[in-house]
Amino acid sequence: MIVQCELCPKGCIIEPGQSGECRVRVNIDGKLTAVTYGYPCTVHIDPIEKKPLYHFLPATATFSLATVGCNLHCKNCQNWEISQENPENIQASFLPPDKIAAFSKREGCASVSFTYTEPSVYYEYALDSCIAAHEAGIKTILVTAGYLNPEPVKKLYQHVDAARIDIKSMSEEFYRDICSATLAPVLNTCVQAKGLGCHIEIIHLVIPTLNDTDDGFKKLAKWIVENLGKETPLHFSRFFPQYNMRHLPPTPDETLDRACAIAKSEGILYFYQGNVQNHHNENTVCPKCGQLLIERVGYRILQNTLSNGKCPACGTEIYGVWS
Repeated sequence: MIVQCELCPKGCIIEPGQSGECRVRVNIDGKLTAVTYGYPCTVHIDPIEKKPLYHFLPATATFSLATVGCNLHCKNCQNWEISQENPENIQASFLPPDKIAAFSKREGCASVSFTYTEPSVYYEYALDSCIAAHEAGIKTILVTAGYLNPEPVKKLYQHVDAARIDIKSMSEEFYRDICSATLAPVLNTCVQAKGLGCHIEIIHLVIPTLNDTDDGFKKLAKWIVENLGKETPLHFSRFFPQYNMRHLPPTPDETLDRACAIAKSEGILYFYQGNVQNHHNENTVCPKCGQLLIERVGYRILQNTLSNGKCPACGTEIYGVWS
């Protein structure tokens, strides 16, 4: 019997024994089955700043994991060896949801992150693991492209404390040609997740010649201010040649500087540059008085002067989850 997957906007119609585009949701005897449930292919303990999340439990460790698979096919993917591979070709180990929570607690991790590939495609595993983590007093994080239908978003994100969501471009053409996806569902996920009380940070990978125009930066910042709020952190990340985009150069510093300046001019309060070293736009400053609040170098926190989530100089409340 043919089945249709209703998880993401692609709505894959799947023949018996076949999988959807994500490679992990398989029609087995007429039943749609996520074959990677409980079998992550990679597990690490990361600093929260690596996600990157800059306004969520800074300087804490997060238990990070992923299974094979993704419902997007980005030509620049940095984890393509696992995101674009078939499950049977990648070694994985059994790790059920309750063990994730237990390991996180044992290792002193404040949170669990579903990351590296796309947690949407191992939806049931991520959902059950988030519930188990909360029962153990552990926070939950999605690092995601946000390409999910509204009903699954509603069911999952009520158990998610923070999400770092990719907005890869404000162009439908970019999403179609570079990611084999569409833009509107991603924007809908951002708005819906914010409405469910999830802490949101947006990342935008800046790729030379493809999404590095002033107009694109302006559209992105303006959309965030109008739909998510000016307090939403926006990370502009440097592109390095990867996967099927090895012919393009890394993003120049000047482009990232320009993106941050445009974001500021559009009203974004917290803007950052990622994949860079020793740059002032790695730091969090008070949007009211300019006081340095959190100083970062890479994934390390050099100082954090926040006082109960407020600027110690002027008392301005800083958006985030700080404890």
